[in-house]
Amino acid sequence: MGTMLALLFGALKLGKAGGTLLTMLVSLAVYSMVFGWRFALGFIGLIFIHEMGHFIAARQRGLPVSAPTFIPFVGAWIELKDKPMDVETEAYVAAAGPFLGTIAATLIYFWGSHTDSGLLLAIAYSGFFLNFFNLIPLPPLDGGRITAILSPRIWFIGAPLMVAMMFYSPSPLLILITIAALPALKQAWNYDPADPANQAYYAVPVGMRVEYGVFYLGLAAFLAVMTHQVHGMIHTGAG
Repeated sequence: MGTMLALLFGALKLGKAGGTLLTMLVSLAVYSMVFGWRFALGFIGLIFIHEMGHFIAARQRGLPVSAPTFIPFVGAWIELKDKPMDVETEAYVAAAGPFLGTIAATLIYFWGSHTDSGLLLAIAYSGFFLNFFNLIPLPPLDGGRITAILSPRIWFIGAPLMVAMMFYSPSPLLILITIAALPALKQAWNYDPADPANQAYYAVPVGMRVEYGVFYLGLAAFLAVMTHQVHGMIHTGAG
């Protein structure tokens, strides 16, 4: 108990980084009680890498951004102090999270396959699924912010996918995401391509739209395949 208190007080003295460390420790404690500390540590590590992808990308584009904050069974997020000036910047920052997160999950997958470790494969699966889920084209998920570069109206594809997930596996988190998505869906419904503000924000060369579209579809396909494959490996190993 004394060691835990020392860690907490130490985190408080570290300022912004201390807030990240403190919320990570709380999440680690909660996840450890449910999944065991080894899986919890790996899972939180993958979430951290995902969020640092956003953080690094935001800094690259000169956007003031907060350090990651963790909430158990919700995940983590960074907070942009200013809204991106254009949709390409928004898509770039959004894409960096699942991209870096997928690389990390893939490395753990190869490590787990090489060592025949069920634990590492389970951690890799959680990373693949987490990033795949985040690519649903609906804000506030990363997929919604990436696909905005094509058109906000694509979000209407993400809405039924989210509803289907709620029926397949209901959870409070899905309900929260759905509620948070309602303003974006209203925005997409009222979207006017001729509006000068929209023309300024969404003005992107066709070639760039194609690049992001190919990236998005390729990453989603890879994550879908790996999520399915690793799930099968874990199921076979358990059997």
